[in-house]
Amino acid sequence: MLLRMLRNDIKRKKGITASLFIFVLLAALLVSSGSRMIMELTSSIQYLFSESKTPHFVQMHAGELDQAKVISWAEADPNVEQHQIVEMVNIDGANLFLGAESEKNSVMDIDFVTQNQDFDYLLNLNSEMIQVNDGEIAVPVYYMRQNKLRIGEQVRIDNGSFKRSYTIVDFVRDAQMNPSVIHSKRFIVSPAALEELKQGVGEMEYLIEFRLKEPGRIGEFTQAYQNAGLPNAGPVVTYGLFQLLNAMTDGVIAAVIILVSLVLILIAMLCIRFTMLATIEEDYREISVMKAIGIAEKDIKKLYLMKYVFMAGLASLLGYVISLGVNRLFVSNILLYLGKAPATLLHFAVPLLASGLIFAMVVLFCRTVLRRFRSISAVEALRTGSLGDNQIIRNRLNLSRNRWSSVPVFLGLKDVVQRVRMFRLLLFVFVVSSFIMIVPINFLNTLKAPSFISYMGVGQSDIRIDLRHTDDVEQRYNNLINQIKTDEDIKTYSPLVTSQFKVRNAEGSYDNLSVETGDFSIFPLSYVNGNAPATTNEIALSDANSSELGLKTGEQLTLLVNGRNQVMTVSGIYQDVTNGGKTAKTLLPYNKDSVLWYVVSLDLKDRSQMAAKIAEYETSYSPAKVTDLQGYLDQTLGGTIQQLKLVTVLALAIGVFISILITSLFLQMLVAKDSNDIAVLRSLGFALSKIKLKYVVMSLVILIVGVAAGTILSNTLGPLLVSAIMSTFGASNISFVINPVQAYILCPLLLAGTIVLTAWISIQSIKETSISKMITE
Repeated sequence: MLLRMLRNDIKRKKGITASLFIFVLLAALLVSSGSRMIMELTSSIQYLFSESKTPHFVQMHAGELDQAKVISWAEADPNVEQHQIVEMVNIDGANLFLGAESEKNSVMDIDFVTQNQDFDYLLNLNSEMIQVNDGEIAVPVYYMRQNKLRIGEQVRIDNGSFKRSYTIVDFVRDAQMNPSVIHSKRFIVSPAALEELKQGVGEMEYLIEFRLKEPGRIGEFTQAYQNAGLPNAGPVVTYGLFQLLNAMTDGVIAAVIILVSLVLILIAMLCIRFTMLATIEEDYREISVMKAIGIAEKDIKKLYLMKYVFMAGLASLLGYVISLGVNRLFVSNILLYLGKAPATLLHFAVPLLASGLIFAMVVLFCRTVLRRFRSISAVEALRTGSLGDNQIIRNRLNLSRNRWSSVPVFLGLKDVVQRVRMFRLLLFVFVVSSFIMIVPINFLNTLKAPSFISYMGVGQSDIRIDLRHTDDVEQRYNNLINQIKTDEDIKTYSPLVTSQFKVRNAEGSYDNLSVETGDFSIFPLSYVNGNAPATTNEIALSDANSSELGLKTGEQLTLLVNGRNQVMTVSGIYQDVTNGGKTAKTLLPYNKDSVLWYVVSLDLKDRSQMAAKIAEYETSYSPAKVTDLQGYLDQTLGGTIQQLKLVTVLALAIGVFISILITSLFLQMLVAKDSNDIAVLRSLGFALSKIKLKYVVMSLVILIVGVAAGTILSNTLGPLLVSAIMSTFGASNISFVINPVQAYILCPLLLAGTIVLTAWISIQSIKETSISKMITE
């Protein structure tokens, strides 16, 4: 009997049941996909790191290297399991051709290496160690996607005096340098080719790498290395930071997908509450009769709960099954850059568990709503035939006072005001739809905007010139500054030098700290707290360094400056999402013994000369990376932006789809509830088009309020949510860059157009309403 009643109820309310089913299905699909994406991401990172034997500690170094000193120290340290020194030949992008054009505009440091023998293996797309012969080359996956390269194509090096061509035979997955936010990429050539490159072109750099017996003691090992006076002309990167940087792009996307799925399930629950209460009210007399004749309340609840248990169970299961099919869409970037880890039971169990959680949430919510049965009185219900929830707020609008408006418009406004509680669901849906449409658009525009450079620890300028370490780098830097001073095309410039200082830790010993020195008022950053250093006794810390050192604005730290301790006050905290974001800024003279890199930012008087000016300085100061701001952002965040575009399109589609479904569901139920009023209006001579206009006006009024509230939430709560997601990567205070045409015009118009069309179609059933039918019923 229960199955027959279930079947009859579904047939009687096909539209409502289908809408609720789709919501639960979408929520289950997204939460399954998001959790599967996180599983794939974590397992793929672990698998890549395991297969490549990623080092636990890497000291990058440029310049002369005493290898014997490093080797003897490493062999004496009991925590060192393996160690090696990786030789790299750095090639100027202007001399590298991955096709017809050179990589002169690339922000990447291009390094040529051979395959490592002990650990830190460079893998191919099958997660196997790459081996190349003379005349062959393996190219990083980053360039495969960026330049659309294929196996068999040629890579050419040409600096005028040295010319060589190599055939692409493989693509490199590099656990250290995969992500675009890391501005270094390793190409693999044969040992003979590397020796040839050493003599013919490029500068030597080194990776001093260690694998430890106890990786948990990495902090202790780092301190020991830095205190031993070993080579350190470059940043230190550890195993944990490698994991974080590899997870950045897809981790952000997975978090956004799961957030959208939670919003969907919230909407689904509100819709279920609305429909359940409407059904209970519709069946109020029947429920009262069942209670009057002695049927137990739990049996009546079971009758109503069964439909939602069946629907939620089927939708959750189907959402999980569909997620298996669309999984590749979400994890394609992970599979390309990290590879596919062997599937385990958890890869299937965790997404299924996530879908099961959606099912459990729906069922528990339904049981909560069904507590309404406790308040149903058989005698009162049989007398009134009503649940008593349809409160009408009277005397809010008076027809005689609104002669300026047409009657259908007035009636629509009057209905919204008088039955405001009934429209809460529709209002909430419009608020959420606006929110999930606008927030991804604003986040995408923020990533693409030139001002996002401030979240990378860099001031906003027209051109950025990076000088890499060479034997004569300081002389080249001085020559660069002198030329810029006399260049009449340059409006303003700011030279910045990053060097290493020693900072005293809580134990009283010293750690290395990468400190940028210069004038930070020319191209200022936006600070989370405080401001840029104004005196030589002040220092600004990146968000990541502030958290690691446990320091806030106004607190103090001790730097070792020219062999003496100098107390520095933290003047401000800024954000930096590149290379782990562990940097600092001060007005102190830079430490000439440990310079990491030189940067000059500049603005032009006439931006139309930017291409010519970039070419001029590239030629004069090769090897140097001279990039425009937008190019720097595109190359650094290009992968994240592409992934976010996919999520933005998905969010737009979901927002519109939600609005269509709920508007249709709501208006169909409202027309059914108002059938008697509609019949009276028709009998008074109102045309069908006028009555339809009333319901369209009601929908638009709610939409206007919902979009306004959704926009406010998008600009207040939205940045907080995005900041919470990005805080892991060094940016905890994101401010949206808003495109007003997209956010305030196109999105509302898209919603308004679909809502008007949906409302007009959804109320076609009023044709069947008549006074005679009302009387016979």
